[in-house]
Amino acid sequence: MRKLPLTWALVVAAALLLAACGSSTTGESPARNANGCPTSQPAALAAGEKRQIVMTTSMGEITLLVEADLSPIAVGNFVALAECGFYDNVIFHRIAYMQDGIPFVIQGGDPTGTGTGGPGYKIKDEPVVGEYARGVLAMARSAAPDSQGSQFFIVLDDGAQPPLESARTYAILGQVTAGMDVVDAIAGVERDAEDRPVVPVTILSTTVSTSAP
Repeated sequence: MRKLPLTWALVVAAALLLAACGSSTTGESPARNANGCPTSQPAALAAGEKRQIVMTTSMGEITLLVEADLSPIAVGNFVALAECGFYDNVIFHRIAYMQDGIPFVIQGGDPTGTGTGGPGYKIKDEPVVGEYARGVLAMARSAAPDSQGSQFFIVLDDGAQPPLESARTYAILGQVTAGMDVVDAIAGVERDAEDRPVVPVTILSTTVSTSAP
C-alpha cells in the first residue's frame, strides 16, 4: 500500500474537508424533492433513539448503528438521507492513509463523486460527543461553521485519533457493528495520486431500521 508523504494535519485537511453545497438552514419541517429527500436540515432524531443502517456496497455489507444522543441533528440528517436513498449509487471517493502508513479513513456521501458535493443544504454544528476510534462513523465538513451536509467517513484505525482529536469538529454519528472487514477491503483497493479508488467502490443501497433497545 502506498504511503503518503503528508503530515497528520495535512491529511486531515485533505481527507475530510469539503466544499458543502447550499445555504445553512435550521428548518424542522423541510421541503422534500421528487425523490423524497430533504432540501433543508431535517428534524433532529429524538433523544435516546437509535437506528441501524445496512449499507450494501459493491464490496459487501456494512452495518452501522447511529445514536441520537451522540449528535441529534447530524444523526437525524444522516438517517433522513439514508431513508430516501440519497446515498444509493454514490461512491467512496477518497481513501486516506497517514504519513507513517497507518490507515486513516474512507470517505463517501458526495453524489458528485468529486469530494465537493452535498445535499444542497448545510446543517447546524453540535458539540462533538465520543471518541474517534476504529469503526467510528462521523461527518466530513469544511473549516467553516455549519458546513456539514451529506459527506461522511469511517475511521480505519485507533491511530487516527490524534489528528482527528486535534480538530474535534467532525460530528460522531455512531459506529460500524458488522462488516468492518468490508471497510478494510475498501481501504485496501488501489488508489490514484489523489487518493481516489482506481475502480470506484459504490454504495448500492441503504436500509434503515429501528434498533432494538
